Amino acid sequence: MSGRRAGIDVGGTKCVAVVIDDDLRVVAEHRIATPHGTDALIDGLADLVERVGRCDSIGLGVPGLITRDGVIRASPNLSSAIDFPVGRRLSDRIGRFVHVENDATCAAIAEWRAGAATGARHAVVVTLGTGIGGGLVSEGRVVRGANGFAGEIGHMIVDPTGPRCPCGQHGCWERFASGTGLVFLAQRAGLFADRSDLRGEDVTTAAIGGDDAARVVLDEFGKWVALGLANLTNALDPEVIVIGGGLAASGDAVIESVRRWFAELLYSPGLRPHPRIDIARHGPLAGAIGAALLSEVANEPLSDGTGH
Repeated sequence: MSGRRAGIDVGGTKCVAVVIDDDLRVVAEHRIATPHGTDALIDGLADLVERVGRCDSIGLGVPGLITRDGVIRASPNLSSAIDFPVGRRLSDRIGRFVHVENDATCAAIAEWRAGAATGARHAVVVTLGTGIGGGLVSEGRVVRGANGFAGEIGHMIVDPTGPRCPCGQHGCWERFASGTGLVFLAQRAGLFADRSDLRGEDVTTAAIGGDDAARVVLDEFGKWVALGLANLTNALDPEVIVIGGGLAASGDAVIESVRRWFAELLYSPGLRPHPRIDIARHGPLAGAIGAALLSEVANEPLSDGTGH
């Protein structure tokens, strides 16, 4: 890799752009609130590209079902973007080619290339934000599936009688184990009843600050996260599970509960090695950093920076 590369991570609430150098160091960072509507989204992304300045390549990480040619087929957290050719639209706007990939896959690329999953043959990266995304790396290659839609793990149904998800189903994993899910659990427990603008970060802050009721909710949240991770482990048998996204910034407050519940929920825990569960080394910037790496890994096996 040479020169400066830009990556943009499009989230349900914010878009983050970074510029990385040859050593994968973030040398610039910009962010905006995620615009509503496809035209406004392109305007906002073009503005971010202008802010990052001259770069050798531009990558875009987007939540949802993303085709190989950069079309958003569906994205529950970008409800207006249905069959939306975000890659072509942005390329036409800025006059440059734009690499497009699922946002959680971008996070997996960053963490495997130079992060918490470096050196692992099989890794799963789970991003906990407004929703839940998943990125899979096996034997040095991103697992995209038959149609490029692998990793939509947030829509595993864990409770068919649970709350309705924006995707149309009931009881998806992300309704319990994302930032939105944490708010749901807190409100269901009767906490913060006077807060119409409650965020998951508010619940974790209260728990860390010693609020006993918030601690109970956060532990329940950890159980829901662990439930999904146990299911993924039973299906995929990874060496490492990396937790990224905004909620990863909560650190030990969440991860300790997740690890404890995971040990209880995993099938045959005494007969198999446990995968390591780590926090993303690149934190909430993993998706943007991975997007910046898309031009490097578009058609080639990943390199973890050690020659492997």
